[in-house]
Amino acid sequence: MNQLGIGIAITGSGSATPEVTLDNYQLSQIVETSDEWITARTGIRERHLVGAEGSLRAIATTAAQRAIAMAGLAPTDLDLIILATSTPDDLFGSASQVQASLEASKAVAFDLTAACSGFVFGLVTASQFIRTGVYQNVLLIGADILSRWVDWSDRTTCVLFGDGAGAVVLQANESDHLLGFELRSNGTQNSCLQLDYTSQNKEIVKGVVVGQGTYRPIAMNGKEVYRFAVQKVPEVIEKALFRANITAEEVDWLLLHQANQRILDAVAQRLGISKEKVLSNLAHYGNTSAASIPLALDEAVREGKIQPGDVIATAGFGAGLTWGSTIFRWGRTS
Repeated sequence: MNQLGIGIAITGSGSATPEVTLDNYQLSQIVETSDEWITARTGIRERHLVGAEGSLRAIATTAAQRAIAMAGLAPTDLDLIILATSTPDDLFGSASQVQASLEASKAVAFDLTAACSGFVFGLVTASQFIRTGVYQNVLLIGADILSRWVDWSDRTTCVLFGDGAGAVVLQANESDHLLGFELRSNGTQNSCLQLDYTSQNKEIVKGVVVGQGTYRPIAMNGKEVYRFAVQKVPEVIEKALFRANITAEEVDWLLLHQANQRILDAVAQRLGISKEKVLSNLAHYGNTSAASIPLALDEAVREGKIQPGDVIATAGFGAGLTWGSTIFRWGRTS
């Protein structure tokens, strides 16, 4: 897919999650549910939550520092920082705050919002800056604190979400390890999963009325989102594999957005990929939105599961509705 002769390699990963956890038994004390009910329907057993004094900036910075260290770089080597998030500390964006925390003085920084697809969309975006020769070293972070926007009295959503951050470093490379990708959006289904604005009228002066307000808690039509994911995710992965000119049999690892274990299983089955190749840490973290793919990636790398040269098929899917897939080789190999 690269016609310019400049490739990319993903050379480092890092992740960070809060120490505080909330398990299914604890949830059953505040809503009508049980560990058995949650586990059977989602595969989730616990989730990590950022405390009242915590920040997206902090967990994103920690994940970034670990990714930069693995890549063998210094923060001042970075040219660009992309923060994929739907829950910034500042509605104007948190990427510049992370840049300041890292002391990455040479890097330009911006936020990218595509909800649970954010990391995949960010990976494709970052690669374009490298392929055009504009930047050499790019830091991509996926981070979200969804606990801020969960209705803890709604058992259909409060059992799903957790907080976390994951990051990768992308560098210019002689060979191109982003083998293929496919991105999609469908705004007509936006109401299936949303965190929408609500306001009250405020008259500033006679005849001039504006809206002032905040955002409603996360609302989701679970059945529709499940149906969408099981249908669309295999299709987009197949298209990305076609663009990469490889088959599903050549994939070493399938790394999906960690939303629901039943979705992971259904997608793998449709693609003919064995369970042994499916990466999942959903049981311990829940749905961490844009953080879920890089968080699971980093764990697998540090556990020694993923080795340099391994082919990884990823897919993100969620609010928007958005979905997308990337196929890449891990590490800096020839």
